[in-house]
Amino acid sequence: MRKPIFGGTDPQGDVRLGELILYVADKCTGDRLFGAIKLNKILWWSDFLAYGQHGTPITGVEYQRLDRGPAPRRLVPIRDGLVANGDAVVQPQRVLGGLVQERVIPLRPPKLDLFTASQIELVNDVIQLFWGRSARDVSRLSHGKAWEIAGHGEGIPYQAVFLSDAPVNALDRDRARELAERYGW
Repeated sequence: MRKPIFGGTDPQGDVRLGELILYVADKCTGDRLFGAIKLNKILWWSDFLAYGQHGTPITGVEYQRLDRGPAPRRLVPIRDGLVANGDAVVQPQRVLGGLVQERVIPLRPPKLDLFTASQIELVNDVIQLFWGRSARDVSRLSHGKAWEIAGHGEGIPYQAVFLSDAPVNALDRDRARELAERYGW
């Protein structure tokens, strides 16, 4: 049995996360509903979809379960490091209903040489999918099985991307029986 992969073992993961934060923030400057929650969800979906499609996440950092959905465990320290280094600012901005969101504003371009073209394409697809959606809507989309398996503050393994929220149907049961017979389960 393979051990769960939670991320966080690659020393370059924090660097890639910082650069990806700058990239996403830059791409989302025109999205009036972009803030910290949406940033978390874009990073989550990008990393976990990359793992599901290619067997390797984009950043490789660890994600944790929070009340409003999954988020990189080290997002705040990495973001604060970008601010301390003069690479970004965090700007509070009023949105719908008088709520205030924290919006990352990049002050320099990201170092894209840390990513492959297909990784950036995937991130762009996730950004496009969430464009114009509220933090509440984007959060709801991240509250699936992968998020549910962890307790508050616990790590979420990358393999959780393969869990489905769809109900089991007759075809699923038949396929499971077939595999059980074939492999002696």
